[in-house]
Amino acid sequence: MSRIEESIDISRRPDDVFSYLTDPDHIAEWEESAVAVRTLSEGPLGVGSRFQVQRRIGRLERPMTMEVTEFDPPRSWHFHGVDGPVRSDLRGRIEPLDDGERSRLTLSLDLEPHGIGKVLVPLVVKPMVRKEIPRDGAHLKELLEAGAS
Repeated sequence: MSRIEESIDISRRPDDVFSYLTDPDHIAEWEESAVAVRTLSEGPLGVGSRFQVQRRIGRLERPMTMEVTEFDPPRSWHFHGVDGPVRSDLRGRIEPLDDGERSRLTLSLDLEPHGIGKVLVPLVVKPMVRKEIPRDGAHLKELLEAGAS
């Protein structure tokens, strides 16, 4: 499947943006389809950490386990889905702007279908995600620029 990529400029320092985005507890605050998040690993987030996101897809809610496979503060991260019929592969990259006073965030998402997901991804999930990502980015920008941390 082709990647979906979205970039947005945020008037916050890269450290602040990275810290907020890589804290699983914040996912349901800014991602429209995320209903709840549960941390599955102990200690600070890093490579090998896992968390579960309860997502609403249409009228259904499904748990999706994510594993951190790359973690390079405050520049980039990679969260990879490890279960379910639709596995998200999310990469985030933050570039400093204006001598580090602002940030350009680029999110790159691929959806890996398994089983029934091979039908769901092209017909339901991908069209939904293409609409949701720009709204999520705008909401994230609004939260961070209002001082969320």
